[in-house]
Amino acid sequence: MKLNKQDILKALETITVAGEGQNMVESGAVKNVITFGDEVIVDITITNPSLQAKKRTEVDILKTIHELVYEKAKIKVNVTVDAPEKPKVNVIKGNPIPGIQNIIAVASGKGGVGKSTVTSNLAVSLAKMGFKVGVLDADIYGPSIPIMFDVEAERPLAVTIDGKSKMKPVENYDVKVLSIGFFTQPNQAVVWRGPMAAKALNQMIFDAHWGEIDFLLIDLPPGTGDIHLSIMQSLPITGAVVVSTPQNVALADAKKGVAMFQQESIDVPVLGIIENMAYFTPAELPENKYYIFGKEGAKNLAEDLNIPFLGEIPLVQSIREAGDVGRPAALQTGTPLEQAFEKLTQNVVQEVVKRNESLPPTEAIKITTMAGCSTVNNK
Repeated sequence: MKLNKQDILKALETITVAGEGQNMVESGAVKNVITFGDEVIVDITITNPSLQAKKRTEVDILKTIHELVYEKAKIKVNVTVDAPEKPKVNVIKGNPIPGIQNIIAVASGKGGVGKSTVTSNLAVSLAKMGFKVGVLDADIYGPSIPIMFDVEAERPLAVTIDGKSKMKPVENYDVKVLSIGFFTQPNQAVVWRGPMAAKALNQMIFDAHWGEIDFLLIDLPPGTGDIHLSIMQSLPITGAVVVSTPQNVALADAKKGVAMFQQESIDVPVLGIIENMAYFTPAELPENKYYIFGKEGAKNLAEDLNIPFLGEIPLVQSIREAGDVGRPAALQTGTPLEQAFEKLTQNVVQEVVKRNESLPPTEAIKITTMAGCSTVNNK
């Protein structure tokens, strides 16, 4: 039997697309009908992206043509989904802090991977490149940035800006620093619940006079918890970097850290992964590399997650010693460590430039439901 296009269209007028009042011909869902003898091809576009809607549309077309036109017709249905862009939920436009150009969150899924060490060395490397840099120590329960900048005995001064009293960050090595460690005694434990810690962070962010800053680095605590959400609710984060060691235990948590930033309700661009303690090089054998924690684990993870690998930092005794005495290793001019941190910092800057060219400014998030605190399916 030779099928007729008009007969096919008339049959399709009896079908209503799910969620639409008109039949699929009147609504414009049917884009094209082609007949060849007893064969028919129907091209249709629907707005419901669910697999169930696609299957129902296909079944309805097959059944209707077989019943109303020709029961032995050979039918092919091409279903295309053109779903309207889903609005972002629980997101509000964030107000950037005047004078601060880029805010970089430095995170790790696991403690003890050298996140604060990487943050401090990134900061001084950026300052050496001529950028204006600030560091906010958001690790409320274990603030170590004051030690690494040799300013643990300092206290922020009060300055009056536009009639309001503001904190003036402590400065060393051309880096401005604020930390909860400036407001507690060295032997005093910070035993605060989440809301109190969040309030203290907001004071350091909004009651501070940072001035003109090209890069504000935020040293986040380990994990994916309340402090992270508070920061991302308060600030429009430009991007995040995740620090990990090569070992599987750290990589598993680093993967969760990346997933947190990529969660739909948060949606902070991940600039890349940094591999710290990538290999051990003894001072007496500078050409030797011993892969104590595994080899290229973070690099492989970056490839698996399709995000940039920003670089590797070796496990060297002088990095630890430099941090303990408050003079970051990146300040050791003419050394392989300086070169390693400079290369790492250049890669971070390059990714920030790429991100700013290709994406709109990140918005601060407003989490109004438990959806913002849901677990993320790591595939």
